[in-house]
Amino acid sequence: AWTVAKHVKSNAIVYARDGATVGIGAGQMSRVDSAMIAARKAGEAAAAAGLAESLARGSVVASDAFFPFADGLIAAAEAGSTAVIQPGGSMRDDEVIAAADARGLAMVFTGMRHFRH
Repeated sequence: AWTVAKHVKSNAIVYARDGATVGIGAGQMSRVDSAMIAARKAGEAAAAAGLAESLARGSVVASDAFFPFADGLIAAAEAGSTAVIQPGGSMRDDEVIAAADARGLAMVFTGMRHFRH
């Protein structure tokens, strides 16, 4: 997910599961919108494959830049992600960490942004 996020334009959110990309959301003004688009794409892919459950369930989510607020991370958790990789560095990292902990999400801070325009 992290490698794919590097190559996606601004506000990239990438869901990956079982070694495959299952949803990408990008180019939005809001990281939450990108997360919701990526989750919708993962759901559509599951439906096309005849699966009853979204491919976002049990996925890892990567963000090309930090979550400035917890809402984007919460959207990923609601979609079914179980782990997050992101650069960190937000003034609100403590809030984002608390939101991840409250939802049982593992989270890794890379210290490196992939954000592009």
